[in-house]
Amino acid sequence: MKTRILALDKDNEKKEIEFELKYLLSLSREQRFEKFFGMCDFVRKLAERHGYGKRKTPQIIQRTCKKGC
Repeated sequence: MKTRILALDKDNEKKEIEFELKYLLSLSREQRFEKFFGMCDFVRKLAERHGYGKRKTPQIIQRTCKKGC
C-alpha cells in the first residue's frame, strides 16, 4: 500500500474530505475494517491512559449522585 500525503497551500476542507474518501475507497473492505478496529483499540488505550474506563458503572453513578442527588 502506498503512502499518500495531501499538500495544500491553504486549508481546504473540501479537498481534504475528497482526499480522505478517495483513500478509503481505494482500500478493500477488510483493510477498512482493520483500520477501524485498530483506531478503536487506539482510542480505548488512550482513554484508559488518561483515567477513563477504569471505573465500573455503579461507581460512576454513585459519584454523580453524591453531588447532585
